Amino acid sequence: MGMESNTALRGEKVAQKADNPANISSAFGRPGSPLIFAHRGASGSRPENTMEAFRRAAALGAGGIETDVQLSLDGEPVLIHDETLSRTAGACGRVSDKTYAELRELDAGGWYHPDFVGERIPHLDELLELAAQTVIVLNIELKNNILPYTGMEEKVIAAVRGYGLERRTILSSFNHYSVALCKRLAPEIRTGLLYMEGLYRPWDYARSIGADALHAYDPAVQAEWVREARENGVDYHPFTVNDPARIKELIGMGVSGIITDHPDVAMRCLAETKVGYVQGKELS
Repeated sequence: MGMESNTALRGEKVAQKADNPANISSAFGRPGSPLIFAHRGASGSRPENTMEAFRRAAALGAGGIETDVQLSLDGEPVLIHDETLSRTAGACGRVSDKTYAELRELDAGGWYHPDFVGERIPHLDELLELAAQTVIVLNIELKNNILPYTGMEEKVIAAVRGYGLERRTILSSFNHYSVALCKRLAPEIRTGLLYMEGLYRPWDYARSIGADALHAYDPAVQAEWVREARENGVDYHPFTVNDPARIKELIGMGVSGIITDHPDVAMRCLAETKVGYVQGKELS
């Protein structure tokens, strides 16, 4: 039985647990107490987008995990950032050119450090299963801004729903058509717009397609923009922020989330600001 077939069996079981309101967290960050997203897992100390990185992020107490999803040749959602395999899996070609079984044969950890030889490219279900056992919020980036990956939105949404994680997931992409489609398909799931430049009044643009958050490149974030976005019901989740001084500055600006390679450092910054926020707790 394939991984996708297993989704229905495992997802149904987990969803039964998650359907209990006591087991569902709708916790997202807020001004003064942003949610800390571990970028590709705890990628500052583990090979990115591996189960080892995701488990480490959970162990560090990160409130959220950010990851990237693509589709294999046979349509399985897998977690890897680059469209090509050379950097993190030591193979030639694109992710989309190999079947899921072929991708699972690749080593996704040895490039980082010999201690992690044998780590595999995860299936989306593996991370969803981990998240369903915790109160972690997921930021799933759809990597369809270069390759279209037809049907990716439906596959990812079906998987998230199968594990009962609609209220603990935010779907983001640099492909804003995809973000708009996700919101139409699943209005109950939060969405975020990824972008690099200083857009003019991006909160207005976000509202026009129903997006809940701005996942802006860190230099494209200023305090007055954060304030105005918040007044218009749109959150800021800047990426990728690793400098402690900048993290504290963003906390002071009132961003609702921070995406970082070092969640432990970011959480220490939160503690030092004495905002009294504990990651992973339900927000009022």
